[in-house]
Amino acid sequence: MCIQYSGSIPGLERIDKMAFFNFSPELVELSEKAMQLCAPQFAELDRMAEYNGQRVLKAFIDNKISDIHMKGTNGYGYGDDGRDKLDAVFAQILGAEDALVRHNFVNGTHTLTTALFGILRPGDLLLSVTGEPYDTMQGVISGEGTGSLKDFGVKFAKVDLLPDGTPDLEGIRKAAGDCRMAYIQRSRGYSLRPSLTVDVIGEICAAVRSVNPDCVIFVDNCYGELVEEREPLAVGADLIAGSLIKNLGGGIAETGGYIAGKADLVEQCAFRLTTPGTGKEVGASLNQLRGLYLGIFHAPEAVCAALKTATFAAALAELLGFEAFPKYNEKRTDIIEALKLGGEKQLIAFCQGIQAGSPVDSFASPEPWDMPGYDSQVIMAAGAFTMGASIELSADAPLREPFAVWLQGGLTFPTAKVGILTAAQHMLDKGLCTISK
Repeated sequence: MCIQYSGSIPGLERIDKMAFFNFSPELVELSEKAMQLCAPQFAELDRMAEYNGQRVLKAFIDNKISDIHMKGTNGYGYGDDGRDKLDAVFAQILGAEDALVRHNFVNGTHTLTTALFGILRPGDLLLSVTGEPYDTMQGVISGEGTGSLKDFGVKFAKVDLLPDGTPDLEGIRKAAGDCRMAYIQRSRGYSLRPSLTVDVIGEICAAVRSVNPDCVIFVDNCYGELVEEREPLAVGADLIAGSLIKNLGGGIAETGGYIAGKADLVEQCAFRLTTPGTGKEVGASLNQLRGLYLGIFHAPEAVCAALKTATFAAALAELLGFEAFPKYNEKRTDIIEALKLGGEKQLIAFCQGIQAGSPVDSFASPEPWDMPGYDSQVIMAAGAFTMGASIELSADAPLREPFAVWLQGGLTFPTAKVGILTAAQHMLDKGLCTISK
């Protein structure tokens, strides 16, 4: 029997009016306009989440994951079937021959560094085909007296992107003939250039292969996993790597990273992480496996929430008169949204607003500081359950031109939306932006 209720439920009419937060009526109205603009994009993001959710579930089923695989080991970690099964799950999801998934990768930079040192040898040429690498990677490549690649005799060259931020395919073909590794940074780093779609990465791979079939093509895949239907390995890359406190950790993994690709290359990386000859066979998983399994299972929905957050932030920023990269209706290939805010005061106010709308440490107020690995002061807002987790709502910016903030994450869209609105309200209250009538 169907029961019809004709009355009103107290408070229900206020759900869309941000009943728990004191946002200005003008901002709430602007938020509703942004949501209307985002509706077609949200539908496509939900479709992608469903596709990738099935992709992840199939990997669990095919690899016959059991509760025993989540128990963990100690000591040397010999015969850790849970660890080995996790590698197999990641490999299937990412379209790889093999994967190396470990909690003892301390961050994405460490994971990328392990891959670089695992593959490259003295005298080899590392060619970055996407211009200057991300800030923290520059020290890894060319730091003086630090044990960098340069210290070990690995040469470095780069091919800058074209003025419009797209790869210089002709320049790549001219430079790639003698390189041992071509390095592709999928995401934009602290720049406003477009992040690279999987299709564009495929074009780069084809350009490299046309002049150097034996070159190892390595993609820094951070922020891009499960955003599209395919990963870079499907279009010609040999090796990819990323962090587990970003997309593939689903907001549940407490630490870690992954390397995936051709089996022989993954093995070389494992030799670098542990020891030559033992590689993947050692390394206790301790009590981390359950979080890593649960994280990758939740990852499609977490990525979807982060993408909705970025899309909404872009739409709201444009309505407030700021530039957004990408725009709310443009195709996305990673979870990062860059907002050009115009100056230091705006950057600081926005990040402080994001912090104020966070579930953890909302009472704190971030300030710019000299962060290791960066050549200018950086302000970071990250009220997260896991320190530094970019899949949770966070915002950061170097205090330099073009005075843009880089926003990423959002474990659930409803709460991340509040974080964005809190940042906007913070700027409005300080007179750093206005709402046009």
